[in-house]
Amino acid sequence: MTEPRLTLNSVSYALPNGRQLFSDLCCTFGAQHTALVGRNGVGKSVLARILAGQIAPTSGSITTSGLLHYLPQNPLAATPHASVAALAGMETALQALMRIEQGSSEARDFELLAERWDIRQQFQTLLAQIGLPALQPQTPASQLSGGQAMRVALAGARLSAADFLILDEPSNHLDAISRAALARDLQQWRGGLLLISHDKVLLKHMQVIAEMSPSAITVYGGSYAFYEQAQRQQSQNAQDELARLKLERSRTEQALRNQQERQSRRQARGDRIGKSGNQAKILLDANKERAQSSGGKLATQHAAKREALNQDVREAAQALHRQVDWQAGSIHWHLPQGLNARADRIVAELRDVQLPYTPPHKPLNLALRADQRVAICGPNGCGKSTLLQVLAGQLLAPSGQRLMHGSFALLDQGQSLLQPQLSVLKQLQAASPRTPESLQRMRLAQLGLDARHIDQPNALLSGGERLKAAMACALYADEDEQSALPILLLDEPDNHLDLPSQQALQALLVQYPGPLVVVSHDEALLQAIHLTHRLDWAGDEWLWMEV
Repeated sequence: MTEPRLTLNSVSYALPNGRQLFSDLCCTFGAQHTALVGRNGVGKSVLARILAGQIAPTSGSITTSGLLHYLPQNPLAATPHASVAALAGMETALQALMRIEQGSSEARDFELLAERWDIRQQFQTLLAQIGLPALQPQTPASQLSGGQAMRVALAGARLSAADFLILDEPSNHLDAISRAALARDLQQWRGGLLLISHDKVLLKHMQVIAEMSPSAITVYGGSYAFYEQAQRQQSQNAQDELARLKLERSRTEQALRNQQERQSRRQARGDRIGKSGNQAKILLDANKERAQSSGGKLATQHAAKREALNQDVREAAQALHRQVDWQAGSIHWHLPQGLNARADRIVAELRDVQLPYTPPHKPLNLALRADQRVAICGPNGCGKSTLLQVLAGQLLAPSGQRLMHGSFALLDQGQSLLQPQLSVLKQLQAASPRTPESLQRMRLAQLGLDARHIDQPNALLSGGERLKAAMACALYADEDEQSALPILLLDEPDNHLDLPSQQALQALLVQYPGPLVVVSHDEALLQAIHLTHRLDWAGDEWLWMEV
């Protein structure tokens, strides 16, 4: 295997609207398994595409050593009309094998196959290992769930014969079993690895943590636990530096006051001597002029000193804010106020429902009350997202009845609520036309979507930023004054969110006083949001359980 290496040489990238996303990044990623972390919107996914050769940097260059295999955040979105083989990145090699079997002697076909004569058998074996033995290479990828698509793409990465893997949020959409399998596979991977992830289970297995900001990549040569400790130490250092500068400012301010008082006393003493008439007028006038000049210079010096101290304190406070912002998050949600409806009021019902596109199962009966918080759990492909779409009325069940007794807000995995060509602000204005623009801007800013983001088309936002925008449009939509809080239907809401934003999302869901239905594979999230019930897939039926 070639010694894998990726080197950034002063790499910069500007978005089509001219905004500089990052600049002058210099770093080398080698054989060690490295996790790239950073806030949503800093440009991690863009950098991954640059490293993979999919887009060119605005300036700078990339030096690579070895064969790369890149896996984007959402493989289905990247190849919406592709086959299973294309999703796995193996369609070209399989087609070359087919042509060779049919008699082709083209050198290009042999180069594409790269002597992987058993690639078809390897692929089918791997599909069986990930629980999808019935899939064929030509099967349309659109028939797969998000989790199934990611498992196929990861299987292709394992068979890619690459020297270096670039994986962007690979655990998104995976169920618990698949996440555990991914963690094992990455531990066994012997090539280079750059992992973009906010998944702490994966991060704890990484050998190096690299933190990305708009102006630098800072490498922490240790595990994620070491990185967290370094972050806490940096935060403590920032607090100590701010306290030191405030104390220095206070002491210096006292010294300046003392100096000013001494100057004032000397000037007052000179005035008294002058009034006694013991000096000539010309001498008195000269002394007075010197005193005034000295006092003016002293005041100017004191003002400059105070401004310098204040600037030092401001910069230290900003440094501390950046540290706290990264660790604790800066997102604030303004929750809508609903009526105090009866807790036992039924808000949604499913009666004898069969879900479309899912394995046959016993008819599903569900009655959701206003005070219930429900998690829908099960393996990839069992129909969790389909169930949310049926509840939202986006899919029609083949049999049974759906009844909704209130409004709802669905946030699906693809944030289809957002129109790619609209800006965040225009999207929110369309959802809440009666809300003043100043209030809309303030609410978006509280989510970490400032003026640089809210005027951009949604298509240019990061995955985490799009989720925040979609959530804002769902929660802040204008409602009839007499309506209750909407039923929140959330499909993998923590996918794409950075760690502070995950904490903020968790706090939001804990505080939300309305009914909640959430699909997630993150047990830590589910345990933290005060669930009342779970709806679990048991192989041939959905089981309703009180938590």
